[in-house]
Amino acid sequence: MKKRLSLLLAATLALPAFAQKASKALDRPKLVVGIVVDQMRYDYLYRYWSKYGNGGFRRLLGEGFSYENAHYNYVPTYTGPGHASIYTGTTPSVHGIVGNNWLVREEGKGTYVTEDNTVQSVGGTAAAGQQSPRHMLTSTITDELRLATNFQSKVIGVCIKDRGSILPAGHAANAAYWYDGSNGAFISSTFYQATLPEWVQQFNQKQLAAQYLSKPWETLLPIGQYTESSPDDVAWEGAFRGEAKPVFPHDLPTLSATPITAVKQNMQAEGEKAPATTPRNLDLIRSTPFGNTLTLEFALEALRAEQLGQRGQTDFLALSFSSTDYVGHQFGPNAIETEDTYLRLDRDLERLFQYLDKTVGRKQVLVFLSADHGAAHSPDFLRDKRIPAGSVGPGIMRDSLQRKLVQLHGAGKWVLSYENQQVYLNRPLIEEKKLDLYQMQREVAKLMTGFAGVTRAITAEDLQKSHWESGMLMYLENGYFPKRSGDVMVVLAPGWLESYQYPINKGTTHGSSGNYDTHIPMVFWGWHVKHGESSAPAKITDIAATLARWLHIQEPDGCTGQPLQEVLSQR
Repeated sequence: MKKRLSLLLAATLALPAFAQKASKALDRPKLVVGIVVDQMRYDYLYRYWSKYGNGGFRRLLGEGFSYENAHYNYVPTYTGPGHASIYTGTTPSVHGIVGNNWLVREEGKGTYVTEDNTVQSVGGTAAAGQQSPRHMLTSTITDELRLATNFQSKVIGVCIKDRGSILPAGHAANAAYWYDGSNGAFISSTFYQATLPEWVQQFNQKQLAAQYLSKPWETLLPIGQYTESSPDDVAWEGAFRGEAKPVFPHDLPTLSATPITAVKQNMQAEGEKAPATTPRNLDLIRSTPFGNTLTLEFALEALRAEQLGQRGQTDFLALSFSSTDYVGHQFGPNAIETEDTYLRLDRDLERLFQYLDKTVGRKQVLVFLSADHGAAHSPDFLRDKRIPAGSVGPGIMRDSLQRKLVQLHGAGKWVLSYENQQVYLNRPLIEEKKLDLYQMQREVAKLMTGFAGVTRAITAEDLQKSHWESGMLMYLENGYFPKRSGDVMVVLAPGWLESYQYPINKGTTHGSSGNYDTHIPMVFWGWHVKHGESSAPAKITDIAATLARWLHIQEPDGCTGQPLQEVLSQR
């Protein structure tokens, strides 16, 4: 009898704990907002700290949990692979997004990361709208949320860049929207829907891009207060086409009347399809901070119209700000334009958080903020300060290698492409000439190390023979996907970058394993997040794994990241 009473008492006492754990297991936020800031170096969190307001970056760090030692763990560090890695929880070696562009050997031509000619544009031009996530080979955390709720959760991607919207939204998204500079509208493709929702059409009818471009770009603060940046007129900044110098104020009404501008050149250098010439260049907004503001306005309308976070299910807004990347490419990290763009983004974030406070509530929304890559300082800026740096011309390297191979092996197009710091050799020609592919790769690797700024080159064959847990070869291995990557991977010296206008160095770029490219912000805020920070190593692939654990759902099917225990243990 006593034994029965003891067991009954023990079972009764255990019920509250069991009920508490069961309730906790079902607990999810009403809304997840993923924020990716394109080309945001980690130090931007603190570089402009004294100029930030209290409601944006300061609020995130003051109320959220920050991983101060978060890095990318592969190369090349570009926008497409970055967004894919954040949301799939793995590297290009698994999800297959090896760059913004790559060579499709079977077709003998290149492809763009979200290019899909099997779908049609919805709301925009064919060139801008024929896009989907079909090249991404694994599921995303957004896909897994849709699966876990039997597709009752809503997932929407928003970004000016197509790849910054499409890849995070995933394969099973309700919608993804991006900007078409040909008509100044946010558009989509038939991969998601046949027509734009009425709220999107109404938003586009406002022609906000034209309104933002109707006024000059003045500094937010008196220009003398931008003490964190170089003087306004320096040789290593790129001017807008039509400008004599890259200085404030930037006459956007006049510049936007010019059909072809520097932003179009930047898009082409990044592998994007630049819009056709229009009577007014509405695409110019990409290279101004107002592109971020336009993105925010659209995101706020999406939250309102789709009732995200207010429907009884956990919804997900995948939001990416890309104007920081366009401005960074053109002007470089030390420019007043870059600082002004971040100060204005800080205000945009404050507006977003205030809206979430009012509609969903901080305790019911989970936010993370990170970046798809960082950026190098402009080589001429570093050299001006006696810091080692330099640049190489990708086209020159490709053509020089081709000439050397012709001298060694006779006529023929030996080099098909040089992309993502990788050499693609003509394998059918090598086979036709009865040459050994591995020996040719080794020969090319040796030739590439003869170029200025190249510290090493490794063959695809050698890269696949071993496994590396750290160091340069780990970055290369994690970024290598056999069916899409090249034959020889090239590594540039620290501070060196690829200049598509070589020998002219204007602005900057990214793509390396240097800390300036890999070290990015990683901040969690909102639902069950307590204030804190950690200096423990964190990988970009850990974000998706952490979200999966938080939401009690399956991690993406190719996920190689690990849940971040410091922030999870606060629950």
